[in-house]
Amino acid sequence: MKIKICGLNITRDVQLCIDLKVNFLGFVFYKRSPRNINLKDIKNLSKFNKNNSSFVAVTVNPTDDFIKRNLLGNFDYIQLHGSETNKRIAEIKNMGFKIIKAIQVSEEQDIDKYKEFNNADIILFDTPGMEKTLEFPKNLITKIPLGKKYALAGSVSENNVENINKLGVNFFDLSSSLESQLGYKDHVKIKNFINKINELKN
Repeated sequence: MKIKICGLNITRDVQLCIDLKVNFLGFVFYKRSPRNINLKDIKNLSKFNKNNSSFVAVTVNPTDDFIKRNLLGNFDYIQLHGSETNKRIAEIKNMGFKIIKAIQVSEEQDIDKYKEFNNADIILFDTPGMEKTLEFPKNLITKIPLGKKYALAGSVSENNVENINKLGVNFFDLSSSLESQLGYKDHVKIKNFINKINELKN
């Protein structure tokens, strides 16, 4: 079972998530988001011993210049939420990153879009609209492909993760469900969620 927590604050949240062995730590680079990272803070990532965690830059149509200036050397993965093509994914991978491609799903036919992105290392099935707190349609969870390459986002929480896991999903991406106020991760909620995941593993 794999966990990605998105919208983290570099100063407040990183060490906790590393200590809890969260697999993927996501940092948002999207100016309209309350979770947007200050570019000046990126340099602080080098202070952390990641152990087995990976750092993910969450972006929308990033340019080569932005990637080279801000992401190269600081992040393991780039998560793409824009109109990036499979060719563009290959170009970014050649710069030294692994790629998470987000697929926005509102109806069943949207799920098949993942087949267009075979260059991506991970496919993230998400609800429409980046940074919107929407629940992934329950009737579509059983339609998404299963396996270590496929992740699910969309209001996954401590309260529903067990039922979703019973449907075969083993890779979860969380953000707003772990917040006590918009843009601020609640460390108690993070710990409780990880404890729940550890229970499910046993």
